[in-house]
Amino acid sequence: MDTPSSLPLSVVLIARNEARNLPTCLDAVAGWVREIVVVVNDCTDGTEEIARRYGARVIPHPWENFREQKNVALAQATQPWILALDADERITPALRGEIVAFLAGADADQSLAAESPRLVTFLGRAIRHGDWYPDRGLRLVRRGQARWTGAHDHCKLVAEGRGPIHRFRSDLDHASFPDLASLVRKTPFHADNFVRTCRERGRRWHLLQAVIRPPWRFFRGYVLKRGFLDGYPGLVVAVAVAYETFIRYARLYESELASSSASE
Repeated sequence: MDTPSSLPLSVVLIARNEARNLPTCLDAVAGWVREIVVVVNDCTDGTEEIARRYGARVIPHPWENFREQKNVALAQATQPWILALDADERITPALRGEIVAFLAGADADQSLAAESPRLVTFLGRAIRHGDWYPDRGLRLVRRGQARWTGAHDHCKLVAEGRGPIHRFRSDLDHASFPDLASLVRKTPFHADNFVRTCRERGRRWHLLQAVIRPPWRFFRGYVLKRGFLDGYPGLVVAVAVAYETFIRYARLYESELASSSASE
């Protein structure tokens, strides 16, 4: 993958059965980055073969959780800068141009990391308002100066050290929900991870939060963050966020009830 024009940049990601998403993700970085690292686990759909076709260094690693798996990928990078992606994310041509200009300019010498907004296209519409946008997060970091931290399922990349964070204007495409069914399917997974995180941190179920937070999330996303400007898909997003919040607290209540019954 090393070419005369490639940048001193490692692209790192984790993947399990991502044959549908991986070609689009890697097409967008192939040829202009010096290294691609893909940490895989339990793949049965040809994910590893696809990654190798793009010249990626494929590293099998037993599954721990999203946070630790992504930290394993970070640790495998060898280039001065790391571009951390998910398999369902794609670097747009506009964002690529900003990254190239950043690494070639003075900003790279002064900045600790760089972040970009993520854009989801859902039900045929780019969602540019509400709780899903701009969803800014670090994606470009110096090697050895960042780690994935936070909850197992909703971890975030955090720069370690002092220095300014550069902000890209162009969007990072995120194909997180190709259809409504995929959105619904992820609700139990997120609810279970929410319960696990609450138990680890000693957080308990409270009726007031369970009653207030779902409608608040709808109001915040649809009204305050102007989700209504995204038409009917924006309404679906706002309702889905509120519903997922409701299920999370219901699942926490169920978990505490089961624990109480088991201790009797």
